[in-house]
Amino acid sequence: MHSLNQEIRAFSRTNLRKQCTRVTTLTGKKIIETWKDARIHVVEEVEPGSGGGCGFVQDLSLDLQVGVIKPWLLLGSQDAAHDLDTLKKHKVTHILNVACGVENAFLNDFTYKNISILDLPETNIISYFPECFEFIEEAKLKDGVVLVHCNAGVSRAAAIIIGFLMSTEEITFTSAFSLVKNARPAICPNSGFMEQLRAYQQ
Repeated sequence: MHSLNQEIRAFSRTNLRKQCTRVTTLTGKKIIETWKDARIHVVEEVEPGSGGGCGFVQDLSLDLQVGVIKPWLLLGSQDAAHDLDTLKKHKVTHILNVACGVENAFLNDFTYKNISILDLPETNIISYFPECFEFIEEAKLKDGVVLVHCNAGVSRAAAIIIGFLMSTEEITFTSAFSLVKNARPAICPNSGFMEQLRAYQQ
């Protein structure tokens, strides 16, 4: 599974200095955002000597698995969003990109919407729901097929789709989660998103 926490090993110290941003989040967690191949990689910084460090395995294989939630609603990673064959195979017309720093590849072929969401537990994912849901509904009304993706297609995009199902189908968090998990087994929204989605049920 392609994770945002991978590929850090590929950076030498000098490289890191040149193209990384250090961010301290609200909870005091230190995050490093690094750019590589026009993608952003968010990595949690581990204090030296804390027993953490770079235990990351590089995974350069493409993740082209697309979760079909409904015939017109799909979930995937940036790899799928950048693979024209995959998009054509699934008859995609609209692409909702909720990653940070992931370029849209085929501007002339699809209708895009970009909403940069950070994959952090303290991100208020619910605040992005109205805008995301509106775009998904719009694609459906036009008899289109919408792909929702983030970087890995496991946390942000999955949380958006789970929320969408809860809202439009009026189903519980558990039902929505299992529907999405069955369609794309790799999903794993971060702990903050899971909590917010459970609360959203009310």
